Amino acid sequence: MSLKNQALSGVFWSSMQLFGTQAIGFGVSLILARLLLPAEFGLIAMLGVFIGLGTTLINSGLTNSLIRTENLDDEDFSTVFFFNLAGSLIIYIIIFLAAPLIADFYDQELLTVIVRVYCITFIINAFSAIQNARLTKMLDFKTQMKVSVPSIIMGSIVGVFMAYNNYGVWSLVWSGIVQSLASTIQLWYYSKWRPLWIFNRQKFSYHFHYGVKLMFSGVLDTLFTNAYTIIIGKFFAPAQVGFYNRAETLQMLPVGNISSIITKVSFPLFSTIQNDDVRLKSAYKRIMQMVIFLVAPTLILMSVLAEPLFRILFTEKWLPAVPYFQILCFNGILYPIHSYNLQILNVKGRSDLFLKLEVIKKIIVVVIILVTFQFGIYGLLYGSVIASILAFFVNTYYSGKFLNYPAWEQTKDLLPIIFLSLLIGGLVYFFDQQLKTIFLYDLSRLIFGVLLGVALFAIAAYIFKMSSLKEIIDIIKRK
Repeated sequence: MSLKNQALSGVFWSSMQLFGTQAIGFGVSLILARLLLPAEFGLIAMLGVFIGLGTTLINSGLTNSLIRTENLDDEDFSTVFFFNLAGSLIIYIIIFLAAPLIADFYDQELLTVIVRVYCITFIINAFSAIQNARLTKMLDFKTQMKVSVPSIIMGSIVGVFMAYNNYGVWSLVWSGIVQSLASTIQLWYYSKWRPLWIFNRQKFSYHFHYGVKLMFSGVLDTLFTNAYTIIIGKFFAPAQVGFYNRAETLQMLPVGNISSIITKVSFPLFSTIQNDDVRLKSAYKRIMQMVIFLVAPTLILMSVLAEPLFRILFTEKWLPAVPYFQILCFNGILYPIHSYNLQILNVKGRSDLFLKLEVIKKIIVVVIILVTFQFGIYGLLYGSVIASILAFFVNTYYSGKFLNYPAWEQTKDLLPIIFLSLLIGGLVYFFDQQLKTIFLYDLSRLIFGVLLGVALFAIAAYIFKMSSLKEIIDIIKRK
């Protein structure tokens, strides 16, 4: 199979996997949002930073090293497997002992036992990290789909059953554990690989040398990605954390899905052409334009129609999350651009530069948080938009040099899509405000707004001959 056909096949099966799991997960979240309180979602959101840190420390970037390294054998995979497993046990013990301190920090006594139970997923996931990495390296996303969909179904059944029977926050905890366990069991069943009783220090040193910088970058990224949740959880009520988390989760739904599909395929794909900068730049440019072409209008429409959207999906009790969501949508537009610029550094093996940029960006975030914290939650959210814009220029510095594709050129290629999305969003908002007295039902407003926005954007993209529209049509025709 040619490289292009591999990429298209990967996009297709990654799409099937992510849209399948997200559709199920989103549907279940709608049920849970009606059965549980915002404060209960807030308690789980407070753990996000610790779960993310544990996952980052366990993987240590070594799985990325396996994906990008061309000549591997069972010793490489087995060495990283046993390191991940040992690391997961150590991290779990540390989290177990630190649980009372975490509960004291948030002044939520229940978090002690929640942390100790939920973080068992560290050990469960460590058993299947290598199997997952091997499938990604082989672009075998079809098998990953066969694993992820049943796993989320099993976890969801447990979560809904427990929520319906008034188990509260524990329904979210056990849903996550069951999903991880089901995924690990299936990955072992489908994977033909089994670890050998080998730990090669030389191979470990090679992968760790690359991965340790990604580990520190990942730790920094996890801390600062969750910085707003940490601050809101510390100084505001759990319900406010729940509102913020709900807004962020919905905002990341289209961004995470579309970006993850392309990222999952593009990293191993970019790795195969890492020494051909001309082809790499061309592939990078086309992929980034395609992602923004899908993400920008989606987020703008969701922001414009946020009020009826939240009322339909989550009921009236979640409406305080609407303004949070509208602000966060602007962050979501820039998210894929950050991701793909940093991915170039990983492909080139420059994890040292990756770490350097992460440190610079975190310093910027700290300064902005210190300035905007005094203005409350809204100050923090608007500050996050400013930080995201500044991060774009930081992220493009080295990748622009490697590919001869600097920030100004990337901006020139992406701004037409973003401006068109904003223009269409403005038109949809105008018509929605004029007609909302006629369309008394939220569903009618939502359907009209979405159809109008999609039609206007598609027509405008066709008139202006945007290349991304043709790329997407070609992918659809091939499948």
